Amino acid sequence: MPPKQKIRIKIRSFDHKVIDETSKLIIDTAERTGAFVSGPIPLPTKIDKFTVNKSTFVHKKSREQFEMRTHSRLIDIQQTTPKTIESLSNLSLPAGVEIEIKMLQEE
Repeated sequence: MPPKQKIRIKIRSFDHKVIDETSKLIIDTAERTGAFVSGPIPLPTKIDKFTVNKSTFVHKKSREQFEMRTHSRLIDIQQTTPKTIESLSNLSLPAGVEIEIKMLQEE
């Protein structure tokens, strides 16, 4: 019995609307080629907070706070075919989206 192949896609972006559109596009493409999709699974949002002094060296109590939120989604694609892999590699994705693709072998 040959090992089953699985693709795990992790998507990251600062904008949650863009990440939802991208995950919908990936899922539609994978289902069109006959693969089974589980997800998108929302992962915890990573929040980086920065505190900056408003002035250069006086007025130490006057500060501004900024935060940067990184949203993540996880998509698993099972029973892939070469057509699935080809169509996923030819997708044109919007700017500001980071995608990490891993090929996993299951016994």
